[in-house]
Amino acid sequence: MRLARIRRTPEGPVELAAALDDQTLISLRDVDAGADPVAALDRLGADGLADETARRAESADRLTASDVIFQTPVASCSKVCCLALNYRSHAEESSLDVPPVPVLFFKPPSALIGHGAPVRPPRRTRHVEHEVELAVVIGRRCRDVPEEDWADVVAGYTIVNDMTARDLQLESMRRQEPWDHSKAFDTFAPLGPFLVTPDEVPDPHALSMTLTVDGEVRQRAHTGDMVHPIPKLIADLTDGMTLLPGDVIATGTTAGIAPVRDGDVMHAHIDGLGTLVSPVQWAN
Repeated sequence: MRLARIRRTPEGPVELAAALDDQTLISLRDVDAGADPVAALDRLGADGLADETARRAESADRLTASDVIFQTPVASCSKVCCLALNYRSHAEESSLDVPPVPVLFFKPPSALIGHGAPVRPPRRTRHVEHEVELAVVIGRRCRDVPEEDWADVVAGYTIVNDMTARDLQLESMRRQEPWDHSKAFDTFAPLGPFLVTPDEVPDPHALSMTLTVDGEVRQRAHTGDMVHPIPKLIADLTDGMTLLPGDVIATGTTAGIAPVRDGDVMHAHIDGLGTLVSPVQWAN
């Protein structure tokens, strides 16, 4: 299942929808879970939602992806857990050591935006870079999860673009201060377009991902190149910390980070998950 949260108009209600393909959606707006893909999966399961989608596909109006407004594919998120330097190539291009254990920083939920929404860097930065990443969405409240049980707490997967004000980050690093702020601005966590259920992604470590800017390939990688794989990340994150349904784990980026300019359009693609499109609109 590929699930989305959409509006038909800017002021219209948010609806749960299922994708029949990259361009065709079926509304699931009266499913008894609100417009929350994670809650719907918890209530009905992927098979139940698939059956409901198939039933509606026979008679319901089809929605075209280009005619709707995508929201983030999680309705509720208490935290975005981001992993730094989880690809060796990115550590090398940054002239930093590969960390022996997962390195965590947070983005606030207020940084999240949906597919198609613009990234709007604030005036305080003049150098912003893209970072395509596989995102893991948590499906149930969990803590102290053993590595072997990691899959039990995953609702699905999506794409995140970890936008970074690199000038501010480097300045904070020079002063030996925390640099979370450079990652945390509004619109600095594009997410989507879909929440893809695990049955559609049999091995999340076997996916190719790319990021292009106006057609130019900037980043290209394979999720199998993670330094710390998803079972270890979940076990480490939940060791003493509770993850809630809808929480997002951004699993790290690869080499090729580069600045974006006003008017650029980023396309972050991961096999089987779709393409997350984000235009850039700099503050004047």
